[in-house]
Amino acid sequence: MMFSSDSSRWRPSARRFDHKSSRPATRLTLLVMLGFVMVAGHSVSLGTAAEQILAAEPTELSAVVPQSGFESLFDGRTLGGWHGDRAIWSVQDGAITGRTTADTGLKENNFLIWKDPVEDFELRLKFRLENGNSGIYYRARKRPADQTKGDPLIGTQADFDASGRWTGVIMEYLLRGVLAERGQRVVIDPQGNKEITALGDSAELLQTVKLREWNDYTVTAKGGRVVLNINGVTMCELDDRDPRRIARGLLALQVHVGPPMLVQFKDIYLRRLVGPSKDEPTE
Repeated sequence: MMFSSDSSRWRPSARRFDHKSSRPATRLTLLVMLGFVMVAGHSVSLGTAAEQILAAEPTELSAVVPQSGFESLFDGRTLGGWHGDRAIWSVQDGAITGRTTADTGLKENNFLIWKDPVEDFELRLKFRLENGNSGIYYRARKRPADQTKGDPLIGTQADFDASGRWTGVIMEYLLRGVLAERGQRVVIDPQGNKEITALGDSAELLQTVKLREWNDYTVTAKGGRVVLNINGVTMCELDDRDPRRIARGLLALQVHVGPPMLVQFKDIYLRRLVGPSKDEPTE
């Protein structure tokens, strides 16, 4: 985590993990090491032995667990710790999967909610979207028990969708609306006024996101400062000084109303940030 002396330029470290560097051996190394295997005085051809090993080689590398301080929110097998409609949410192919079909009849956005609230944190996960609209809600709150209109969850989300319009956008749904568009660095003052500067080109930033493939999403929130990062690229930054912001709330994954869709999440890790940074202003 890094904080600059300029509070509007705060951002987390963009360090990325290279899964490939931890691979113990390449296929070529395995082939060279094999040579010929002697079994009961007879040689087994290199082709036969190589085929056996390469067939057993995993097709996808295991996730690298982040450094200490992170907790895993998904065991890769069950929805333990998560609460939601099991007709929509399940575990498929080692990933949390939200799926709707033409027969689902979804009347409102649907959520899979983590058991513990979040306040200041760094969240890292992988997502894959085939169609529709999804997002990661954080510091959200449930609608009042006696209210039936509006979404079950209200609050801030790190957005993404198949069209790209909402990908990398910070949205405070049903409250203050869009807080930061992709490619923006936004400061919101205590009166709710925005100061916007350019962070990057929105279209160019979107090109780093891969539809129907796995993407890395990192959400870092410390006080009113939030940074969204996808595939190692900062999408937007927010410094929210508005007293109306929600400081603590629920963490959830979203399936949106609309056409049939499928979204998947895996390798979900959360690190809770405790105490102010020495470079964080006190006002």
